[in-house]
Amino acid sequence: MSSLFDEPAQEASGVDPGAPLAVRMRPRSLDEVVGQSHLLGPRAPLRRLVEGDEPMSLVLYGPPGTGKTTLAHVISLTTERQFVQLSALDSGVKEVRAVIGSAKRELTYAGRRTVLFIDEVHRFSKTQQDSLLSAVEDRIVSLIAATTENPFFSVVSPLLSRSLVLALQPLSDDDVRTVLRRALTSDRGLDGAVTLTEEAEEHLLRVAGGDARKALTALESGAGAARTAGTGVLDLATLETAVAQAAVRYDRQGDQHYDVASALIKSIRGSDVDAALHYLARMVQAGEDPRFIARRLVISASEDIGMADPTALQTAVAAAEAVAFIGMPEGHFPLAQAVVHLATAPKSNAVTVAMGESVADVRAGLAGPVPPGLRDAHHAGARKLGHGRTYVYPHDHPDGVVPQQYPPDVLVGRDYYRPTGRGAEAPIAARLAKLRAIVRRGR
Repeated sequence: MSSLFDEPAQEASGVDPGAPLAVRMRPRSLDEVVGQSHLLGPRAPLRRLVEGDEPMSLVLYGPPGTGKTTLAHVISLTTERQFVQLSALDSGVKEVRAVIGSAKRELTYAGRRTVLFIDEVHRFSKTQQDSLLSAVEDRIVSLIAATTENPFFSVVSPLLSRSLVLALQPLSDDDVRTVLRRALTSDRGLDGAVTLTEEAEEHLLRVAGGDARKALTALESGAGAARTAGTGVLDLATLETAVAQAAVRYDRQGDQHYDVASALIKSIRGSDVDAALHYLARMVQAGEDPRFIARRLVISASEDIGMADPTALQTAVAAAEAVAFIGMPEGHFPLAQAVVHLATAPKSNAVTVAMGESVADVRAGLAGPVPPGLRDAHHAGARKLGHGRTYVYPHDHPDGVVPQQYPPDVLVGRDYYRPTGRGAEAPIAARLAKLRAIVRRGR
């Protein structure tokens, strides 16, 4: 059976038509690389290093499919150096030393430097990483190490100090769209053999999640399914069959974006943890910005739970920080943990009501002058004005609480915070009653 990609133009270009689409579409120059403009712009560090053909060692750090391997190959082609690739999964000190020995001979007899690319370098042990130090130090090899983990935790310090650490950013939807459209028309890709409907393209972007390799793999599978069906149009139904992942009906710019986000928060507020997890999954699978999700959870922790479970806010903030630290897709785990915590926590909107009422009073003009005893007494002449003269220092009292007027006259006796009897607010309510009785005594 002939391949979908057996096109004369492809054969003439020298590209193996049997190679995976992602391999065939791998950029051959820096100008073909999509995304990473912060590294590849006219005056960006990586372009200056490559075009200057300087001896260099790099650590490329970023999510899968952002171009770490691609950049390594492009650097080798651009600088015309010998390119050797090792994987930390199946290579050890023996293989590293063999490459270094070969690189020494190549440099001595041919005057040609070697680029050593090590994928998933974080899987190398300390001993394996240390075996690279002298060769990198003496510039026998130019090391390009790729990792999806933070190199400052996973790569030994001496190797980091000899390398330039470059962080690759996840590709945007527009970046991935550019990659897909290039693959559809290029003689190295599909060469116009299929066209892609708008719905199918949007689904590919969601499936990819910023991973160009994943997008091209899914496109190749969908193109094969279209050919089997005898059509040159790759639509959503055919693509779903090929990649076995249903399209999530979710528009990040339209009503669905707000409807699903609203449903998530209302499910948490209603203590339906299963529904909340469903809406979280829909948002994650649709490629929603995890920072948006995390922000909504932090708000919910205060707005709907508050002091009924003060640890809910801590969990939500920790989830937001964890997502920023580890990225996606693994970031959906701390998000899910936060959703479970918030949905199952006791609920109270007492903080929300208290803030709303206090703001309403301020807007209504109930802001009276600050009582003299509470005014700042540090500046010159403050005491002459009576500032702070009547202030009673609570820490001088055994209980740490003293009768004293804190609000302006117009707000004396106004209760904003009214705790519920749910969760941690029950004991707070009892303590608050005692505090108010002491503070307001004699008014």
